[in-house]
Amino acid sequence: MNAMQIRAWCSPIMKGWVDKAVLLMPIFHGAGNWILISTIVNPPVPIVLIPNPRDIKDLLTTFKKTRPTFFPGVATLFIALMNHPDVKSGKIDFSNLKMCITAAAPLLVETKKSWEALTGGRIVEAYGLTESGILVMGPVVGKWKEGSVGMPTPDVAMKIVDIDTGTQDLKTGEDGEIIVKAPHLMQGYWNRPEATAEMFRGEWQYTGDIGHLDEDGYLFITSRKKELIKPSGHQVYPGEVEEVITQHPAVLEVSVAGVRDDLQGEAVKAWVVLKPGQTSTAQEIQAFCKERLTAYKVPKHVEFRTELPKSMVGKVMRRILQEEDIAKQKEKK
Repeated sequence: MNAMQIRAWCSPIMKGWVDKAVLLMPIFHGAGNWILISTIVNPPVPIVLIPNPRDIKDLLTTFKKTRPTFFPGVATLFIALMNHPDVKSGKIDFSNLKMCITAAAPLLVETKKSWEALTGGRIVEAYGLTESGILVMGPVVGKWKEGSVGMPTPDVAMKIVDIDTGTQDLKTGEDGEIIVKAPHLMQGYWNRPEATAEMFRGEWQYTGDIGHLDEDGYLFITSRKKELIKPSGHQVYPGEVEEVITQHPAVLEVSVAGVRDDLQGEAVKAWVVLKPGQTSTAQEIQAFCKERLTAYKVPKHVEFRTELPKSMVGKVMRRILQEEDIAKQKEKK
């Protein structure tokens, strides 16, 4: 069902037997599975298998040989490709690309604009959960709205409810928990009735993600409920801070999360990876943020790293960064 939804969404520009789709995510992973199944819906689309997406050299060699038209990936991979010497020097021809799809992690505005300027192909975001499959996609030919992940795919009903009780429908533009109803949702967690009851209320699935719908039905995701940072009782969404820091000319990647703090209870911390050959300081990053964010959203701590911990599909793992910070605080005590 989800494969048919995805295929219907891409049908305005996808041609069976003619187009080629890259498959670099593990097939046992939700995203890899959805990509695979959606390519075999009639008429089928040949797939280009990538055994190891971390091997950028091999990936680019495959691009040269196969010239794919559809490229699903993750934002961190697109950033890595744009910073590869062969790509920067113009040795790789991306002109065949019709559309790239990114999932598993937020697509920052700067990444989208830079990739589209480089390749000429459109990059859209897809949003979903392991428990639900793909729920939302950016329009393949329609209007893109900055900060939006797109609109619900066919047969997906979506609404926004209050965070505290989950029973009150919120107005257009108001942030709350995203809940969905669709024919392809999971039935429940295996032998975990309590967890199932927490996620489902009747036919509605509670995603745990925070966002809002605008007047045209575009979804804007702010954060996950569990990722909200609350310095001195304020609410800070990590994605908003990450979006700002990524605009700094020296920054390659960033992750933002909450860490324990004796004064604020919880403080905003940013882990930053700089572009090759670039330098910066914590004070510079904070000053950059102060010009663009409310004071309580500015990171209290900035840590520079050579890389960020990622899952096998390239998603930055905030939990590991937070656990490392806890261990460092214990060592100091």
